[in-house]
Amino acid sequence: MFSLSSVDRPRTLLAVLSTLGLLAGCSEGDTAPKGMQAVPVTVVTLKPEPVTLTRELPGRTSAFLVAEVRPQVNGIIAKRLFEEGSVVKSGQPLYQLDDATYRADLNSAEAALVRAKATLVTAELNARRSAELVKIDAVSQQDDENAAAALRQAQADVKAAQAARDREGVVVSYARIISPITGRIGKSNVTQGALVTANQDAALTTVQQLDPMYVDVTQSSAELLQLRRALASGELKGARDLPVTIVLEDGSHYEHPGKMAFSDVTVDPTTGSFGLRVVVPNPDYLLLPGMYVRAIVGDGLRQDALLVPQQGVTHDAKGQPTAMVVEADNKVGVRSVKVSRTIGDKWLVEDGLVAGDRVIVEGLQKIRPGAVVQATEASATPPPAVASNLPKR
Repeated sequence: MFSLSSVDRPRTLLAVLSTLGLLAGCSEGDTAPKGMQAVPVTVVTLKPEPVTLTRELPGRTSAFLVAEVRPQVNGIIAKRLFEEGSVVKSGQPLYQLDDATYRADLNSAEAALVRAKATLVTAELNARRSAELVKIDAVSQQDDENAAAALRQAQADVKAAQAARDREGVVVSYARIISPITGRIGKSNVTQGALVTANQDAALTTVQQLDPMYVDVTQSSAELLQLRRALASGELKGARDLPVTIVLEDGSHYEHPGKMAFSDVTVDPTTGSFGLRVVVPNPDYLLLPGMYVRAIVGDGLRQDALLVPQQGVTHDAKGQPTAMVVEADNKVGVRSVKVSRTIGDKWLVEDGLVAGDRVIVEGLQKIRPGAVVQATEASATPPPAVASNLPKR
């Protein structure tokens, strides 16, 4: 044990108090700044903007016109007059049948016509002579009437012979099979020497007009009902006249936009969908019949749509989409949101966010609800060129 003198006691007490004061000051200095530190984050301020809503629908291409060439008379193929795979014109000869029998029938009909015309001349002379003689009572009235009737009979025979000659001429022309339309012709299903019959089931060849082309797509009837309700409520404005973008099998966009031709009025009971037809220019014949494509069709125009970047929307443990926003006091808040589809790299917001909300898109790993943050606005990016539909998550 030791004791302090009366002189040393005040000095020792002062030193102890000073040490305690320094320790307290160091403790306060370590905790206060740490609690007030703001985490830097990047935000996007939501603004309403007009957005064209689209649907990406599956479909297949088909030719604008298709003509299956069949013979109209019986005969043997004497010659093929086209090159397979080439472009043929309307009225261009494709096949020549052996028409010797048909030409003989035509010659016989022409001879019958000449004979009928000669008979007509004789009947006209007799009728004229009888008309003069009856005036002087050189022939009876009965003979004059018979001469007039013979003239009318001869006139009718000439018309019948003319019709028979025309019919045989049509038969001869059918022996030369022509293309009914302009288009690209396929392979020939018959060769020289083959026997063909009138109106047979098998086509000799097929001609297809490939410019323009049809794209037949299908859309769900449930989507149609939803679209009509949105249009009736004024939420959307009609956009059916917008160009239709065609997406090819390799994912590339076809350079020529299409135009909606019509929509079917009958729903397929097995699939619950109805058909749409798009007309697409095809000057380079890039599209071929039967190709699988997708058509981006405009549904409607939403004037005050809210788009949020996809990285700003996450999902909680229940799988519900949420977004972190910066509140007015620079603290982090969590919002449950409802999104319907993607447009480019953004979600279309249906509920949960409003214009002016600052959604955090970068720095999400460093923050938690209620944390104080320092928000920086993200740089503006150009709007996406193509809109697509994705199912709501």
